[in-house]
Amino acid sequence: MFLISFQLAFAQSGNEEELIRKARQSSNEAIARKDADGIVKFCMEDYVITRGSGVMERGKEASRASWKKIFAEAPLTSFERIPSEIIVSKNNVNLAWESGVWKGFNTYSKGGRYSAQWKKTDGEWKLQAELFVALE
Repeated sequence: MFLISFQLAFAQSGNEEELIRKARQSSNEAIARKDADGIVKFCMEDYVITRGSGVMERGKEASRASWKKIFAEAPLTSFERIPSEIIVSKNNVNLAWESGVWKGFNTYSKGGRYSAQWKKTDGEWKLQAELFVALE
């Protein structure tokens, strides 16, 4: 019985991890398309980001405005986030941690490391917070 419970929990966690990976990939694709709305659809309303340069922003709308400004002022700029680890909380299955590397193209930094907090609300994984650090 314990083995079946463990296998079921692992399978559910794996499915949730895959959903987060797909959301991250869709977000990367939205960046490549210069689609600010497509990027922030993965953000909660009270989303918080610390950008690679150390600038902090609060709110989904502030993030949308920043993406639009970046795309208007520097249309060749792009970013990609590559997750190396996604962990769904065992204490609260509606929370997850992601970490990995990010790459910058035609921007001040070539990339660095990032981490993200995901929160599942209404059956959908959304970004609660992200922290990027420019290292290259």
